[in-house]
Amino acid sequence: MPAVLGTITIGQAPRPDITPIIDAHVPADIAQKHVGVLDGMTAEQIAARYAPRQRERRLITRLLDGSAVELDAAAVETGVQLKLHALEDAGCTVILVLCTGVFRGLRTRRAWLVEPDRILPGLVAGLAGSRRVGVVMPLTLPIDGERRKWSTLQIPPTFAVASPYAAGNDQVSTAARDVQRAGASLVVLDCFGFTAQHRDAAAQASGLPVLLSSELMARVTGACLHGG
Repeated sequence: MPAVLGTITIGQAPRPDITPIIDAHVPADIAQKHVGVLDGMTAEQIAARYAPRQRERRLITRLLDGSAVELDAAAVETGVQLKLHALEDAGCTVILVLCTGVFRGLRTRRAWLVEPDRILPGLVAGLAGSRRVGVVMPLTLPIDGERRKWSTLQIPPTFAVASPYAAGNDQVSTAARDVQRAGASLVVLDCFGFTAQHRDAAAQASGLPVLLSSELMARVTGACLHGG
């Protein structure tokens, strides 16, 4: 069976801010299928089905018109699982979830599922060693939940908040400086909405190495597809 890459955004596909990053690390001859949990839905339909119900379990994403929307994480999990089945039925052999949020119990029947929340913390922990990591989050979320996500780090990280969907890079630059001043030696931009421009702004503001989560996951996914 030829390799086919499927991607799922929790917003609406395609994602012009993410697909160029994926294309840079996936073999050019690999067919790709991109879907979104909110595809074809109006603002009213999105609000009725996915409006946040629990403050501590929210996600943020982008719609086709470029606007951002916050969603209930539990409801999104159901939508992602339905899209996983659809992509498998369409012949996808590797499926990447375009979100670094924590999902519970996602599963595929045959396809190789790449879940960023299961991979990024361990990867960053291996790179950081005993250095403190600064995590830039897209939303203000309870720190206890974020600490559980990053519990593989040798020492607790420091956190800051910046939306990748806000105009300009000022929020990201400020967040990067904040974690640097709090003792971070490495910055992680913990959302697929962050782009190379955000990474460059964070690096310039902090003087630290900056890891772009979407690029790391694109590299991992591309490795799964080479020779496939």
